[in-house]
Amino acid sequence: MTDIPSIDAAPYDEVLAAIRFNDDGLVPAIAQADGTGEILMMAWMNRDSVIETLTTGRVCYWSRSRGGLWRKGETSGQMQRLKDFRVDCDGDTLLLVVEQDGVACHTGRRSCFYRAWRDGRLETIQEVQTDPAILYGGHGHGHSHG
Repeated sequence: MTDIPSIDAAPYDEVLAAIRFNDDGLVPAIAQADGTGEILMMAWMNRDSVIETLTTGRVCYWSRSRGGLWRKGETSGQMQRLKDFRVDCDGDTLLLVVEQDGVACHTGRRSCFYRAWRDGRLETIQEVQTDPAILYGGHGHGHSHG
C-alpha cells in the first residue's frame, strides 16, 4: 500500500533494484549534512519513501512506530532537502546527503549522535539547540527513528 499513488515508479527501477530491502521491506538510511559531513541521524526507508524522496527532493522516511510515511519536518518544521542519494556497495544501506533546516534530532539537538563514550563513560557532547516543546508544540513528538 502506498501514500503516493500518483507517482510513476518506472524511472526509479534501477535504483530500487540496487537496494536490498530487508524482510520487512526496509533499508537503513543515514542522513549526513551537506558541506560539513556531520552525521545527523539514521532512520528507515521503504520503497515508497525512496520514490517520494527522489521525486520531491524532500526527505521522507518510513516510521515503524507510526506504520507510515514520515516526511521529515512535517511536525517540527525541521525539513531535510536531498542533495545526494547514495547506495552502499552491498545495497543494504543508504546515505542521504541533506540540507537540514534547524535540528535533526527530536531532542532538539543538531544530531541524534550527541552522546559519546569518553573516559570510561557516556558523555553528552552536544547540547539542546531548540526546546523540543517548541518543535512539537508541547505535545511530545510521538516519534522514534524506528
